[in-house]
Amino acid sequence: MAAAGPTGSRSGFLCGQLLLTLTVFTFTCDACKQVILHVPSQLDAEKFIGRVNLKECFRSANLIHSSDPDFQILEDGSVYTTNSVLLSSEKRIFTILLFNTESQEEKRISVLLENQAEVVKERFSKEKVLNRAKRRWAPIPCSMLENSLGPFPLFLQQVQSDTAQNYTIYYSIRGPGVDKEPLNLFYVERDTGNLYCTGPVDREQYESFEITAFATTPDGYTPEYPLPLVIKVEDENDNYPIFTESTYVFTVFENCPVGSSVGQVCATDKDEPDTMHTRLRYTILEQIPPSPTLFTMHPTTGVITTTSSQLDRELVEKYQLKIKVQDMDGQNFGLKTTAACVINIGDVNDNLPTFTRTSYMTSVEENTIDVEILRVSVEDKDLVGTPNWRANYTILTGNENGNFKIVTDPKTNEGVLCVVKPLNYEERQQVTLQIGVVNEAPYTRDSGSRLAMSTATVTVTVVNQDEGPECRPPTQIVRIKENSPPGTRSNGYRAYDPEGRSDHGIRYKKLSDPKGWVTIDENSGSIKVFRSLDREAETIRNGIYNITVLALDKDGRSCTGTLGIVLEDVNDNGPFIPQKTVVICKPTMTSAEIVAIDPDEPENGPPFDFSLESSDSGVQRTWRLARINDTAARLSYQNDPPFGSYEVPIRVSDRLGLSTVTSLNVIICDCITPSDCATRSRERSGNGDVRLGPWAILAILLGIAMLFCILFTLVCGTSGTTKQVKALPDDLPQQNLLVSNTEAPGDDKVYSTNGFTTHTVGMSGQGICGTLGPGVKNGGQETIEMMQGGHQTLDTCRVATGHHHTLDSCRGGHVETDNCRYNYSEWYSFTQPRLCEKVHLCNEDDNDKHAQDYVLTYSYEGKGSLAGSISCCSDQQQEDGLEFLNNLEPKFSTLAEACVKR
Repeated sequence: MAAAGPTGSRSGFLCGQLLLTLTVFTFTCDACKQVILHVPSQLDAEKFIGRVNLKECFRSANLIHSSDPDFQILEDGSVYTTNSVLLSSEKRIFTILLFNTESQEEKRISVLLENQAEVVKERFSKEKVLNRAKRRWAPIPCSMLENSLGPFPLFLQQVQSDTAQNYTIYYSIRGPGVDKEPLNLFYVERDTGNLYCTGPVDREQYESFEITAFATTPDGYTPEYPLPLVIKVEDENDNYPIFTESTYVFTVFENCPVGSSVGQVCATDKDEPDTMHTRLRYTILEQIPPSPTLFTMHPTTGVITTTSSQLDRELVEKYQLKIKVQDMDGQNFGLKTTAACVINIGDVNDNLPTFTRTSYMTSVEENTIDVEILRVSVEDKDLVGTPNWRANYTILTGNENGNFKIVTDPKTNEGVLCVVKPLNYEERQQVTLQIGVVNEAPYTRDSGSRLAMSTATVTVTVVNQDEGPECRPPTQIVRIKENSPPGTRSNGYRAYDPEGRSDHGIRYKKLSDPKGWVTIDENSGSIKVFRSLDREAETIRNGIYNITVLALDKDGRSCTGTLGIVLEDVNDNGPFIPQKTVVICKPTMTSAEIVAIDPDEPENGPPFDFSLESSDSGVQRTWRLARINDTAARLSYQNDPPFGSYEVPIRVSDRLGLSTVTSLNVIICDCITPSDCATRSRERSGNGDVRLGPWAILAILLGIAMLFCILFTLVCGTSGTTKQVKALPDDLPQQNLLVSNTEAPGDDKVYSTNGFTTHTVGMSGQGICGTLGPGVKNGGQETIEMMQGGHQTLDTCRVATGHHHTLDSCRGGHVETDNCRYNYSEWYSFTQPRLCEKVHLCNEDDNDKHAQDYVLTYSYEGKGSLAGSISCCSDQQQEDGLEFLNNLEPKFSTLAEACVKR
């Protein structure tokens, strides 16, 4: 399939009209190729008619000129009409000049205009001949102008198949624009294969159409593969460039340097990218105010920059620009759009604040504070309310005593001068201040000179006041010896009148006298001792007694002062020992250190002399004092006194011989540290305040509840056992241990109802087969269980220090314990000396009688024992009849433990 019509890119304008061909020829010497453009016979002004690839002819041309003024050639080879053109059937030729100004090289292109009707007929006839010799079913490029004016249907191209020479071929198409959106925009004649367009197309909506052509016979046979056809829509400059905003607002600071960026504008164009239709150029059309010109705009990027450094916000606060964007690279026939741009001038601190006056006069009464005495104002051309406008005032000179301060009123920007420390007319009658002012923001221009700060002079006149008495200094000191007799006089507090610099006419009153020790003379202010002064009183600090005095003049004006009475020390207190009780732990200590103190001053105090003050010779024999330093001595015992409490009188004398006697309670105690003895004393005295906390009360309640549970369990168990009475065996004494006449079981024993279980906690023992004493030591735990019924022996006797060991009962028969057998001689040799030793060591009272827990009467246990007595009086030597000791029942294992050889 091939094009049966013209092969140019603008063949759509040939429908029914007289078409002319604009043929561009280059001479043979220029080696330019021939390009054919198809145009209608009538062309409007500024109409795009085609594009020529100029780079294939001359790549470096920078000057393009047409010899015919009705046509214009752009840089990208686009050909436009400059005026309306009506092409006749006669030929029309013009020349295009391509010139490079640097290399002085030029090339020429010849443009030929002729009547195309004859040429079209010849081409169709030639193509028919050529079709016989060449394959025609192949993809053919095809294009059409967007927004074409018709007439419609508009012929685009012809598709043909070589098989049409042998078959009857029907042509058809499918795809976008045919049977897909937009529907019915293209169709093909079934018999001829001519492709037509039925209406105009917008390239911004459809850039191209990819359709498929089919060639079939009437009976449905397909001799050819489907042929893809691409119909490209050639762009027309039908879209105006549009700014992204209708009004741009930028800010640039005043006094900025030349070339400072202000902002960037941007526009978009919907036409085909990378063509002259979308090549935009920006321009500033107008500036308000117009003079001087301060801004420029880059033609391609749209960046606005400054052309002057004389931007002054105080003269012009903002500028308005009218800007334009035009496509076709700014050609006069390009489409254009305008917008507004507002440029605000930002403020900088380029204007100093200046005082409206250079000197000020004001006055203030003496002794007044926190009052406003003057307001000063300044002028500043910078933007109101910004740090460039707000003022900071400073007192430069004249305020060395700190009597004044100046602050800024944030609303008016005025400087407010205040008095913060009272002025004294008698000292200064006039004060001259120099004040300066600057802005909060730093000054942007050269501030090296003193002109960077504006200054003014303020003269302040101090007005005299009739003041009243002055108490200066506010605290005065007098010295009086302590223990001075009542009636003793001394200088008191003195106030004076600042006007006459005298104390005439001033009366005094006592406002505060904590102990009432002194009185004050109303006219002179002198004091008189009313009660004896004691320097060592509790309320006296550092030996100074303070009273408060009120001074009044005849008009009732007053002042208040403090009179400090320094009490000079006398030796009226002897040294004493503040610690009344001393504990000496006899095993670890032989002495105790005692320290004395003296409330008097050091000149009436140490070194101290310590001595025993007692006529009792026993005290002298038992105790001895040794001096350690000026204030301490060591009290030690001698002749090994027994434990107990002793009264030891000790005399302590100061350096001047004044002394006191302190009776020490010395306790000789069997302790490690004195605190241990004190704890025991409190326990014996029973004076400790013992209180039960909530947790202790809760623990007691829980214990009571557990006891009730145990009682309930015992009652239930007893009621259960009464239902079935078992006959007691004949060997009950040999099978059970009975509770004899013992006062109470040990606190660490627990007895069960069904057996006999012994728990010994906090001790340890050794095994039966080793040595085992009557008790268990070293924190172990022992459990001995004895079950009623059956022959039971000692099973396992492994006991280690700190471990749990159990004498388990063995059920189900007789178990021999050969490893644990002892004959009678070994038994006797062990028990005889030890039991006698125990009897000998039993404690006796003053009447040589045994203690109540020594001789006990035991209850009868059922029948006599086969064994002899084990008392210290027993002297049985034979070993006959004691074999049963080798097979003791489990319930006698506790007795066996007590008798095993250690």
